[in-house]
Amino acid sequence: LTEVYSSSPALGRYFRSAQVVSFSNESSTVIYQLVFSVPPSTEGFMENTMNPDFIKNILRQNIYDED
Repeated sequence: LTEVYSSSPALGRYFRSAQVVSFSNESSTVIYQLVFSVPPSTEGFMENTMNPDFIKNILRQNIYDED
């Protein structure tokens, strides 16, 4: 995750760290925390760039690009 987000053209400059919060071998589930340093509130920044769907799609695109 660190490499994915730190190299992202859209989020790389804001990304600080990623850490695993919880891991389950039984269900292959990982819960992780991403830390971003965001600039002072600007019009639409939090609603668009820091939108959870946008952040997930950065990871999805990286997975698709590897295939």
